Amino acid sequence: MRKYFISAWLVLSVLYSCKNDKKPITTTEPGTPAVKLKVPAFNPDSAYAYVKQQVSFGARVPGTPAHRKCGEWIIAKCKELGATVSEQNFSGQTYTGLKFDARNIIASYNPSGAPRILVLAHWDSRFIADQDPDKAKQKNPVMGADDGASGVGVLLELARQLKMNPIRPIGVDLFFADAEDQGEDSGGDSNSWCLGTQYWAKNKHVPGYQAKYAILLDMVGAKTPRFSKEGTSIQYAPALVEKVWSQAQRMGYGNYYVNESSSPTVDDHYFINSLAHIPAIDIVNRPDANKYPPHHHTTADQLNIIDPESLKASGQVVLAVMYREANGDF
Repeated sequence: MRKYFISAWLVLSVLYSCKNDKKPITTTEPGTPAVKLKVPAFNPDSAYAYVKQQVSFGARVPGTPAHRKCGEWIIAKCKELGATVSEQNFSGQTYTGLKFDARNIIASYNPSGAPRILVLAHWDSRFIADQDPDKAKQKNPVMGADDGASGVGVLLELARQLKMNPIRPIGVDLFFADAEDQGEDSGGDSNSWCLGTQYWAKNKHVPGYQAKYAILLDMVGAKTPRFSKEGTSIQYAPALVEKVWSQAQRMGYGNYYVNESSSPTVDDHYFINSLAHIPAIDIVNRPDANKYPPHHHTTADQLNIIDPESLKASGQVVLAVMYREANGDF
């Protein structure tokens, strides 16, 4: 009799407990990971090694053996780092009329994820150093350690981190744009620049592709860069500028990301905004509100001007943006 009484009591207790248990309340937004993703640590030495490797090929002028070899290396490296890689081959020409073959490279992580973030840099270097103070060198090609290779070095380190730290539920596309730097300076046709991005905007690697926003990295490797709020970015994506700069400043990079505006530029982000209709901003070194660094489009754009800590100043911020976006915190 006692045994039956205890058993019945246990049954009633279990039933009462089940009836009155409530499911735990969650504050996680739909689509965000149940466990918050940790922002990885950007490795500046790794990024620097990627810049050095590009420079070792020589000037990556479209149509040259150095350009071809570097393109093959970027593709192989992205595949090694776990990306789904798309290529876009197209024809272009310099503003002087020299024709060349070019290709865009897109490395995708979590291809089915949404929303998507687009991060880009150009991988070509300029065919002439037309801003060199030495007129005898103005027809020489630009090595482009900063103007091109620095942004690519950061993108490849982002790829390495994305392989080691899978990102969910969002997706990330790293866009290595070609033929950015073959246009006409000093008031020339703006459409002579950023040929790879213009091609991509009209022929996206995935039909109907859309990203929540895009971040361009251009000339991010020189010592003590000054990332002001560039005018085209402010025109098209002011809220994104403020969020990224605020994020950078909270992370201790306020000496790089300054609360000052600079004049608008025609860079890859201009065509991402105007043709692809994706809000895009440019993290670009502008020591003066209306000027680029003194090595811009000169033969001085060599590996010796690259500082790993400058690469980290852009790469760590972009990593924080991506993983905070995945967590629903950005």
